[in-house]
Amino acid sequence: MDINDQKIMFVFPGQGSQYPGMGSDIYDEYETARKTYRQASEVLGYDIAELSFKDPQDQLNLTRFTQPALLTHSIAMFEVFRDLTGDRLQASLAAGHSLGEYSALVAAGALSFADALRLVQKRGELMGTYGEGEMTAFPMDLETVRPIAEQHHCAIAGCNLPQQTVVGGKPEDLELMEQQVQEQFPRKRPVRLKTEGAFHTYYMVKAAQEYRNVLEMASFELSDIKVLSNFTGAFHSPDPEAIRARLFFQLFHPVMWYENLQTAFADGASLVFEFGGGIGPAAEPADKRPNLEGMIKKALRSCAHEATYRAAINSQTLLDTVEFVRGNAD
Repeated sequence: MDINDQKIMFVFPGQGSQYPGMGSDIYDEYETARKTYRQASEVLGYDIAELSFKDPQDQLNLTRFTQPALLTHSIAMFEVFRDLTGDRLQASLAAGHSLGEYSALVAAGALSFADALRLVQKRGELMGTYGEGEMTAFPMDLETVRPIAEQHHCAIAGCNLPQQTVVGGKPEDLELMEQQVQEQFPRKRPVRLKTEGAFHTYYMVKAAQEYRNVLEMASFELSDIKVLSNFTGAFHSPDPEAIRARLFFQLFHPVMWYENLQTAFADGASLVFEFGGGIGPAAEPADKRPNLEGMIKKALRSCAHEATYRAAINSQTLLDTVEFVRGNAD
């Protein structure tokens, strides 16, 4: 069976999957990756390769730099993959987690890489400037977490899985909420996340107000690939104004990632490819794990849906996935 007889979906990670050295392996090996990084540096006005690979001023975890760095890595991985596979995959769907939604729009051809860079550069700057608070992940369902969060003036920031809900708020409010959860549910251990603010909550309203005018300067095009909206959990409308509006609302509303996956599976997604980023304590790109793999596989089990998952997040996984494509293409 030709691989294009399956319904193919491209996915892209968001903040939290950055690390110093990210992209250095493919930059050394592939001219396409070097070209992508050069283009990004020209648009951004600084050397994104040096920042991503060496992080000499310890800036990679600052939101204004994290977002362009992750977007560049994701698109570099995607473009090298396209080259090595002869651009033979015909995807039907694309999705990204938070920042990754911009990578998905680029991969779908709905947004140029240059415009995406300008958007996320400003988006990250505004989120870092106006953002307050922090974020905590709770291994619990939304309906259980929400009333506890509201007691402490915290807000739901993301619904990743039926049993994984992210909450944002002031550090002291989150601490009280975490204590209450551990008293009521001793087996549920909250995990504080490393972010500069309570993203995707009311703490981002000022950033979103400033960002609205930035969105107006970007051009969005019609695409044959359907892209999922974190804000609605459903597919973006092809109307550029509707895309702008949903990206605006995405800044201060929860990321409906599990709904995104449910929508994709209901639409028949049967082959999922993840591009970019990496997680895990190891320092080298070769030892990183894909950011979204665990959530995608848990969502597949929860939805009783079958799909094949592959990743291209470093040189080795890239080559493995390229071989998979070549071995399954007529």
